[in-house]
Amino acid sequence: MQSTRSCALVLLLLLAAGPVAVRADPPSASGPVPAMPQGVVNLSASASVDVARDLLSITFSTTREGSDAAAVQSQLKQALEAALAEARKAARPGQLEVQTGNFSLYPRPLPKGGTSGWQGTAELVVEGRDTASIAQLAGRITTLTVGRVTYGLSREAREKAEADVTTQAIARYRAKATDYARQFGYAGYVVREVIVSSNEAVPVPRPYAAQMRAAAASVDESLPVEAGKAAVTVMVSGTIQMQ
Repeated sequence: MQSTRSCALVLLLLLAAGPVAVRADPPSASGPVPAMPQGVVNLSASASVDVARDLLSITFSTTREGSDAAAVQSQLKQALEAALAEARKAARPGQLEVQTGNFSLYPRPLPKGGTSGWQGTAELVVEGRDTASIAQLAGRITTLTVGRVTYGLSREAREKAEADVTTQAIARYRAKATDYARQFGYAGYVVREVIVSSNEAVPVPRPYAAQMRAAAASVDESLPVEAGKAAVTVMVSGTIQMQ
């Protein structure tokens, strides 16, 4: 009975005091939520340059078929070894490098099940900065045919281009930061965080038609090549604190 009277008394006192404002903040496991920083701006700037591609890669390949797996494999090995012997004569570190590619042997399936023999593929990859020698070598390799031609940038050319274009991208980022701070009425800025990244346009492999393969198979007939240019781009992004 005493408890009921106490509750009624508390209720009367609250009603007499008028309305009460109550704010329910969501609980935070890490404590109070910090205030958002003022005068912070996200910025990005980029610069790019077109660089002549100085790296040529040619993939040679051949396919053999037959009823006997060992015979097909032997034919592939002979064709690959002959091409390797010719390519090694011209090999020079960094300028013309040689490596074997895919070498596979698998059964040929029939539409209604079973197999009709064996088929295999062998590849040889020649790449380097001496594009003239590589093109000439393509005319001397007769046991394999040209499958793909890819152009790219050597590490040295890419690093030099990135160094030059990074300076431009950073200068553009700083100019943009200065201009933004001035337009917002600030005297200057400090960099909070910044990320510098770069990329190169991905080279597109160029398949060669049958007539081009026949021309490449002619002894001492150089493969016509034109490397073109690649775009190297550097992106600078991050946040600044205007002051």
